Amino acid sequence: MPVKRAVLKQIAPAIAGQMITLIYSLADTYFVGMLNQSAATAAITVAFPMFLMLTAISNLFGVGGASAIARALGKKDLEKARQIAGISFWSGLVAGILYSCVFLFLGEPVLRLCGATERTFAIALGYARWVILIGGPFTILNTLLANLVRAEGSAMHASVGVSMGGILNTILDPIFVLPQFLGLGAVGAGVATAISNAAAMAYFICYAVKKKNATVVSLSPKNLRYTGRHIKEILAVGFPSAVQFALTVVSISVQSKFVSRYATEAVAGLGIVKKLDQLPLYFTMGVSNGLLPLLAYNYSVGNQERRKQAFHFGCMISLGFSVLCLICYEAFAPLLAGIFIEDPATIQYASGFLRIMVTAMPMMSLCYPIIVQFQAMGKAKPALVCSVIRKGILDIPISFVMDALIPLYGLMWVQPIVDTISLAVAGILYRKQNRRG
Repeated sequence: MPVKRAVLKQIAPAIAGQMITLIYSLADTYFVGMLNQSAATAAITVAFPMFLMLTAISNLFGVGGASAIARALGKKDLEKARQIAGISFWSGLVAGILYSCVFLFLGEPVLRLCGATERTFAIALGYARWVILIGGPFTILNTLLANLVRAEGSAMHASVGVSMGGILNTILDPIFVLPQFLGLGAVGAGVATAISNAAAMAYFICYAVKKKNATVVSLSPKNLRYTGRHIKEILAVGFPSAVQFALTVVSISVQSKFVSRYATEAVAGLGIVKKLDQLPLYFTMGVSNGLLPLLAYNYSVGNQERRKQAFHFGCMISLGFSVLCLICYEAFAPLLAGIFIEDPATIQYASGFLRIMVTAMPMMSLCYPIIVQFQAMGKAKPALVCSVIRKGILDIPISFVMDALIPLYGLMWVQPIVDTISLAVAGILYRKQNRRG
C-alpha cells in the first residue's frame, strides 16, 4: 500500500477515537458548567491529575505491549504476540486495582495537594471516588486494550470501542449531572464516566473472546507463565510513556496548586483551558497512536525508508492541525470559554490563559510523534529522555520563576517554554538515531 494511504488508514480511526474521547471529556466540563457553579468546575480540575494517572498506568502496559506486539508480528512470531498481549492485559488489571486501593487510603490528602480548597474538596472527592476508586480499572483496561487491538492492525475496532464509551458518556452526563434529571452535579459526571469506561472495556473483552482464533489479543491468564520472558521488553518501551503522563500529573497538580492561591474562578478557568487545549493534543495522540504499529512493523522488517516516510507524513498532518487550532483559539478565546460557563470572571481568566497556553501546541504536535517513533523502534532511552524533559524536569522549577516574575499568568507560559526546549532535544536525538539507521 502507498505510504500516505497506509498512514491515513491507520491514523484516521485512531484520530476519530481520540476525538470521541475528547467529546466526552469536554462533556463533563460542559454539563457541570451548565450548573454555573465555579466551585464544581474547579473541583473537576483538581481531580483531573489523579484521573490522568490512570492513563500513565495504561500506557505502561498498553503502549509497551502494543510496540512489542507490532514488532513480533513484523517477525511473524504470532505466539510471542499473544503472550505479550496476555501479560499486558493482566498486568494492567492488577495495577488498576492497586491504584484504586492507594486512592482509598491516600485520596483525601492527595486532593489537598492538588489544590482542593474548602469550597471544592467535597465535590472533588465525590467525583474522584467514582472515576478512580470504582472506575479506575475500567479506564485503564479500556485504553490498554485499544492499544493492543490497534497494534495488530485493527484500527477500526479500536476506534469503535473507544468511541462507544465516549458516546455513552455524553448521553449519560446530562442525566446524572443536571438538576432536571438525577441532579448529582459534578459527582454525577464521575458516575457517567465510570459506567462508560466499563462499557468500552466490555466491548474489547467481547472482541478478544469472539475473535480468539483470529486475533493475537489473548486474555488467557496462561500467558502469565511467560512474564519473565517478555515483561522487560514491555516495560522498557511503556515506561517512558508512563513517566511522561505521571510527570504530567505532578505538573498539573503543581500548576493547580499555584493557581488555587489566587481565586476559585481562576482554577475554574484553568480547568476550561485544560479541556480546550485537549483538541490539538488528542488529535496528535491519535496520529501518534495510529503511527506506532506501522512504524514498529516496518522497523522490525528492516524497511527504514518506508518508516521514515510514514513518520514525516504523520508529523505534517499533526503540525498542520495544531497550527489551525492556534489561529482559531487566539481569535475566538472568549467565545470558546463561554461555551462552558457563563460566569464573566471565569471567562476572563480562561480567555487569557488559553491565548498563552495554546502557543505550545505546534511544538507538542511534533514532540509526541518523535517520542512514539522511539517507542516503536524499541528505543527506550531516547524516549525516556524526551518524556522527562517535556514533563517534570523543567516545568516545575520554571513555574516558581514565572509565577514570581508574572503572577498567575506567568504560569501559563511554562508549557510553551518547556515544549520549545523539549522539541529541540527530541530533534537532536531523532537525527542521531536516523544516522545510526
